[in-house]
Parts: sequence; C-alpha cells; structure tokens
Amino acid sequence: MGRVQTKGWPGAAAAAIAVSLLAGCGGGGEESSGTAAGTGSQAGEKVKLSLWHNFTGDDLRARTMRGIMDKFKADHPEIELDVQSIPPDGYRARLKTVAAAGEMPDVFMMWPGVMTREFAGGDLLQPIDGLLESKADWKNGFLPGSFDDFTIDGRIYSAPMGLSPTSILYYNRTLFDKYGVQPPKTWDDLLALVDTFKKNKVTPIALGNKAAWLAQSSILSSLADRVTGTEWFLKAAAQDGAKFTDPEFVQALAYLQQLGQAGAFQDGFNSIDNTQMEQMFAQGKAAMMIDGGWALTSLAANASKEALDAMDVTVLPSVPGGKGDPNSLSGVVGTGLGLSKKVEGARREAAYQLIYAMSGPEAQKATLESNQLVSYKVELDKSKVSSLFAKAYDLTGRVARTPVYDSRLSSAAADVVNNGLQELLMGAKPEDVAKKIQEAQAKSVGK
Repeated sequence: MGRVQTKGWPGAAAAAIAVSLLAGCGGGGEESSGTAAGTGSQAGEKVKLSLWHNFTGDDLRARTMRGIMDKFKADHPEIELDVQSIPPDGYRARLKTVAAAGEMPDVFMMWPGVMTREFAGGDLLQPIDGLLESKADWKNGFLPGSFDDFTIDGRIYSAPMGLSPTSILYYNRTLFDKYGVQPPKTWDDLLALVDTFKKNKVTPIALGNKAAWLAQSSILSSLADRVTGTEWFLKAAAQDGAKFTDPEFVQALAYLQQLGQAGAFQDGFNSIDNTQMEQMFAQGKAAMMIDGGWALTSLAANASKEALDAMDVTVLPSVPGGKGDPNSLSGVVGTGLGLSKKVEGARREAAYQLIYAMSGPEAQKATLESNQLVSYKVELDKSKVSSLFAKAYDLTGRVARTPVYDSRLSSAAADVVNNGLQELLMGAKPEDVAKKIQEAQAKSVGK
C-alpha cells in the first residue's frame, strides 16, 4: 500500500483494561498531589509558578480544565499560581515571541512535534522523565506511541492531555436523508454529493479557512495521504528521496482545487474562522464539514441535542489509484504541558504536581467526559457525552492514524502550505503551490 505502519487510535478494545489501570493510578498507592521522588518543600514555604494556557473558550473541555486549575489552587495554598489565559488564535504567536527572547513561562501548553523540537533545540525546556518514572502506573496508562512526538534523544518533555484527529468528515444525516444520499466512499461519490446539494441550494461543505491552517490540517493532510501514502510524505518532509514537486503531491493539490472549483465550499470561505464554520454546520446551513476532534467539545456545548443527534462522522473518501490507506484519519496526540529549563528545586516539585493534576488519570477521565478524545486508556461512559462524540470515539477505534502536515514540516514550511492552499482555492496553479512548498521545506532542512 505504500503506507508505513502507523499508530492506531484509541477505542473500546484499547480501553477495556482501563478500570484496573485507573485503580492503580488514582487509588491509595499515590496521592494525586504527591511530588516526584522529591523531599517536598519546607513547611510554610510559598512557591510561585507561572502557567500559560489557552483554555479560554466556552466549550466543555475548556470549562473542565479551568475547573481543574481552580481545584489545584484551592488544594495547594502553598503554591501561588500566576495564570495567563490566552485565546487559542493568539496563543502560539505569544509563546513563540517569549521563546525568541528566552523568557518562557514556568509551565505552559505546548504542541508535540515541531514546537517541542524547536523549544528543546533552543535549550528552553527540561524533560519530565522524573515525574513519569515516579508515577509508573500513570505513564503506562498511555496508549502506544503517545510520547513519540514529545520525545527527543530518548528524553520525554511532556505528556499528552488529549488526542486530535484532524480530518473527520462530519455530515448532517437529516439533510442526507432528505435528498436520499449516503456518505461518500469514493472521490466520485463526494463530487456527486457536492452537485446534489448545490442543485438544492444547500452548501455542500462548510469551510472556515480564515486562519489558513484548517485546509492544511483538516483536508490536505488526509487527502494527500490518500494519494501519496504516508511513506512518501515522511520522505518528502525529510527531503530524502521525495519532493513536494513530485507528481503525486501535485495531484493531491489538484484534487483539493477540483473540490473548490466544483463549488463544494460556501462563498467567502477564507473570511470566516473555524468556530463560525462549526456554527454554520450546527445550524444546518451546510451538509458537511471537514474538521478536527476539537469540534466535538464545542458542538457538545453549543448545539442542541436534536442537532447533535442528527450529526454523524466518517473518514474522507478514497481516491483513484491512491497509495494511502483510505481507512484512516490524520491526527496527532494533543498538547501537553512543557516545563521551563529554569524551574528548579521546590518550584520543580510544585510544577510536577501541577502537571500531574492537569494530565494525570483523573484529568484524563474528566477530559474524555468533556467530549474530548484522549491518548489514555480510560473507559468511556457514553451516558456522559453527546451521541456525536460517542460516534467519533467509535470511529477512531476502527481506523489508522496518519501524520498531520504541520506536525512534521518546519514552522516556516507549514506557513507556506497554509498560505499556498488559500491561493490554490482562489485559482493558483497546483504546480506553482507545490514549488513554493518544496523550496520552503528544502531550505528548512538545509537542502
């Protein structure tokens, strides 16, 4: 198939042993506030820590995480937290700005892959192996591959707090039933659906590409994998035996452009954001949207039960002659908490306690019940989540995981992809966009 072996998603089978694991993690063996193999701070000693996060929204997960932070502050009066809450759209830019000045917060939300590598390469981070080793039951409760993109030279720099499939095809079953159509299995099926919905004056696919990353992360990452296979992409990212000017990648860009030219997306798709796109879909103004798992917690908070029950999920369709596995979703383990290199002694022990409180077993369970997928073995009580989340949870248990472009490319090259896809959907030639991407990634890896 031309696809390298990929790590699977969590599902019911992977979660079956969760109850015994959780008993070992959260039971009497270790207090959740325990320090990592340390001596503890002296009585009465006040420790100060700064914490940056982006859980500012009204979605269930953001509310849950803010609740965990509030409980931590109440349970630990000896730790003074200076919390900076930064909206998601501006968070990465703020973090990169302080990183460039070498002034990191003590504890902060951090992405796996490129960001972790760049921060570690800049000597801004310290590993959290001491914490993980002191709580072996917790460490062993993560799904296989969970630490891969947080690991550099054998040292682990964070623990994932979630799991993010990026390319789920959400569809409105009520609209599909009304027009007598089925979810697409092939590329031709998808184009036929676009035609049907356009004829009936329904937007086929809602798209909110204002921030430019969405078309890359949610559509191209999975669509291109269908065409090229994962092995080709990893070689192209490394600039070792493949280039983004290769015919198969140009073909992937051509498929995306074909979708746009067929009228799949509403007018002005580059002027609305991800949240507005999700609202458009939830209100029944579009038959489909291609979005990440992050939409599940937002929809659960903001859509009616009737609207949620009418939604369903699947994967993107196969493409003619594709080398990739069509039974897959692009995705990454979620963000985790990074720890500044400058945090030492009693402050490090306090930081370990904070990291454990926000990403330990109890936090993972609460996160799952907030309609957010996790990379941790925990049983899902479907009565606690939306019907849509339960469907997505089952879907991720049945499919393989493939890479997301911006988790493998350099930051500079990912920006070129994002901007290039905006241009592509406005009529730029696939070959010209491919050439820009190839030049940017070659420059980033020094080739």
